[in-house]
Amino acid sequence: MTTYIGLLRGINVGGNKMVAMAELREMIAALGFSDVKTLLQSGNAVFRGPAKATAKLEGQLEAALEKRFGMHVDFHVRTADQWRAIVEANPFQVEAKTDPGHLIVTVFKTPLDPAGVQALRDAIPGRETLHADGRHLYMLFPDGIGTSKAPALADKKLGARGTARNWNTVRKLAALTA
Repeated sequence: MTTYIGLLRGINVGGNKMVAMAELREMIAALGFSDVKTLLQSGNAVFRGPAKATAKLEGQLEAALEKRFGMHVDFHVRTADQWRAIVEANPFQVEAKTDPGHLIVTVFKTPLDPAGVQALRDAIPGRETLHADGRHLYMLFPDGIGTSKAPALADKKLGARGTARNWNTVRKLAALTA
């Protein structure tokens, strides 16, 4: 059995695309997965099932969610081992310990284009720092996330839609897979 982490993009934000976590757990369990847990209300699920390519699993979960809730929502899936690799690859280890609320990891379905990453880096007017690693983007917001222009620029410059979690959530999800 493989342990997976599934992240939903853009649910339960500002009253849009509302998905109850109890119903999300039921939906995932009805697909044959076990030990289904959710974390927070922002669409973080941990579950176990047979080994399967994560891209196929994303499609299966997206189709089930659309059927059950009547809306399309992107799922981003990683195995527990892939999630641990995200934690270990963090280039901002000091900040992860001293200021985890200002460190964000965004996961994408495909590897990021280096030209898009450079375009994002060049467009950011503030002190934000970023590092891309395959399908993951680590961003540090020393002056806070709420006033930053970087999140709005990311989709445009990267040409891809990901879903972001702060470092506290990343660590909690890692703990749920242990």
